[in-house]
Amino acid sequence: MLASDVANAKFAPTKWREGYDQREVDDFLDRVRATLAGYEAGRPVDPLTPEDVTLARFQPTKFREGYRQDEVDDFLDRVVVALRQHTTHR
Repeated sequence: MLASDVANAKFAPTKWREGYDQREVDDFLDRVRATLAGYEAGRPVDPLTPEDVTLARFQPTKFREGYRQDEVDDFLDRVVVALRQHTTHR
């Protein structure tokens, strides 16, 4: 997974059922993108760890638009795998 994959990630919106707060997810993915970009450049600065991603929690939404939780969770599972590859190859 590359930083560009994170930048281009799209999730289906939810409304009237529980989803994840879009701003929180987007802000967290900005940190993921920065971490991967740092690894790609050979100089990660304050990188997220796989554990940081596993422990990430987002506010649920119900009466306003959010992101589908299963799609975000599946994407973050892939992020964990990518970060583990970077942290084991140091």
